Amino acid sequence: MAEHDISGKKVAFLLTDGVEQIELTSPWEAVKNAGGEPVLVSPKKGTIQGFDGMDKGETFTVDLDVADADASDFDALVLPGGVVNADFLRVDKNAQQFARAFFEAHKPVASICHGPWLLIEAGVVKGRDLTSYHTLATDLKNAGANWTDEEVVVDQGFVTSRNPGDLPAFNDKLVEEIAEGEHAGQHA
Repeated sequence: MAEHDISGKKVAFLLTDGVEQIELTSPWEAVKNAGGEPVLVSPKKGTIQGFDGMDKGETFTVDLDVADADASDFDALVLPGGVVNADFLRVDKNAQQFARAFFEAHKPVASICHGPWLLIEAGVVKGRDLTSYHTLATDLKNAGANWTDEEVVVDQGFVTSRNPGDLPAFNDKLVEEIAEGEHAGQHA
């Protein structure tokens, strides 16, 4: 059993085609193992295509269309990475609004690798401490974020990591922040 119990907590995983598969499956299992209920939310209906680097991986069934999703129905949000996934999500208005709503409600948000690209477009990174895949550093700094090259950064319920190698630390902090619940310092 996980150190932190998140039984009864519903966690939205927002992603689409091109997701870095391990950045979906590893946090998903961490949430389930801690007693939480992960839900796959996407702007695409049906199934999405996962990737292992540049190679096609498994497909995953979408539980809920992001256009129909309401942040008030969830306790936290996870944004897996993958260049293609993140690039598609960051221009999707429904994805932007959905992500922003978690910050406005002071709920935990966890984002890894290229996931923070969406958060730039959602307008929620200014003044926030975070990390990401190194190629996003300039974009995030230009959006006003305080970017650092660390395994995991936690800022008032906002958890970020750089790449799949950081998943153990990312998963631990993700579950811990969900267990803690809403953070008054979490803001849009």
